[in-house]
Amino acid sequence: MPVPFITDEIESRLDWLELIDALEKGHRGPRAEISDSFLYRGADTLLSRAAWIDGMGALVKTATIFPGNPENGQASVNGGVSLFSDKDGLLEALIDFHLVTRWKTAGDSLLAASRLARPDSRNITLVGAGTVARSMHSAYRALFPEARFTIWNRSEPAAEAFARDLPGVRIAQDLESAVSTADIICTATMSTEPLVRGAWLRPGQHLDLIGAFRPDMREVDDDAIRRAQIFVDSRETTIDHIGELKIPISRGVILPDDISADFYDIESGFFCRREPEAITISKNGGGAHLDLMTSRYIYEKWLT
Repeated sequence: MPVPFITDEIESRLDWLELIDALEKGHRGPRAEISDSFLYRGADTLLSRAAWIDGMGALVKTATIFPGNPENGQASVNGGVSLFSDKDGLLEALIDFHLVTRWKTAGDSLLAASRLARPDSRNITLVGAGTVARSMHSAYRALFPEARFTIWNRSEPAAEAFARDLPGVRIAQDLESAVSTADIICTATMSTEPLVRGAWLRPGQHLDLIGAFRPDMREVDDDAIRRAQIFVDSRETTIDHIGELKIPISRGVILPDDISADFYDIESGFFCRREPEAITISKNGGGAHLDLMTSRYIYEKWLT
């Protein structure tokens, strides 16, 4: 039987709330074995991630991150995804890299928001106007259908294009104001220097940090990290690998034990907002086990 290549033609069958249910179910099962490999050439990154979950199967996902690609009209992130059978190790499917990444990344953040953001959240600020922000706009609308969106981007033309494509989105000229008035702040940039300041935050907000994936990358400052209750999707793939946490830990701003919970703590009830006035941060590290759970969800939807 030929190995199927599943493309984004299946996307109309996918559902954000179904996906976060699948991700939660995946974290209530056996713990994933995960292995990450990073290679760097200047600003370029070759990231290979593998995961194996007993009963679910195995996956290898390789991503190339070339920040200069948009200057040539190409996506900055590309790659491939292979899904393997848990029963016999045979290749079950090749799934479109961008489809998996789009749904995994946004689903990861949406699962965190479903447990950490206040249910009455209405104002959502998106920092960065790239493809991830577009996915988050779609995902957040599924969970917060009455939400109002604000977009801020370093390049105003990109913010204008975002607002033009997604009517009703307001363009922010001032990042501080856009952050301080939001209930949810979602950062999806390639920044190596903090953009969001802890001094701008107010009680009850939720910060969804997506962009930083390298040891030298950050989107919020030490003050924000210090003020917030911190959650991660996976301790294993974030604490020692991503600058958002690795740098403040190395400086003694926080300790590894200050990470409140990861998704494997959902079942025990620890991955949750503790007080209405708390500031919560969720760091989206996007480990390969999440790619596996997402790919399995997509594959099963394709089978039906």
